[in-house]
Amino acid sequence: MTLNLAIKLFVFLMLFEQAYTELELIDRHILVLKFVVERGPIGILKLSEETGMQAHKVRYSLRILEQNGLIKPSQQGAIAGDNVAPFLQCVEERYESIRKLVGAIETTEKSIQKN
Repeated sequence: MTLNLAIKLFVFLMLFEQAYTELELIDRHILVLKFVVERGPIGILKLSEETGMQAHKVRYSLRILEQNGLIKPSQQGAIAGDNVAPFLQCVEERYESIRKLVGAIETTEKSIQKN
């Protein structure tokens, strides 16, 4: 394998890594949302302790969730926002689309291996 080909393969594989990283971020946001909905009002330090996440990661997730109306700040800590129910209804459709897309990618990739 030439160096040029190795670099191209590495760059292509990085696309998978980027997708995986984004899914991990979504997983973190959803976990923080779960704790806020179930245990709110809850502050950053308690969320960090309960989830095992670093406080700066919790803070970032809270900011993203607040920007999307999924949580609201209060003097006692974060509480569930008005958009939680609609979010939970439509997110299941997105999960299904992602499952189908990953399945299609996997099927195509396996058909290449057979040739």
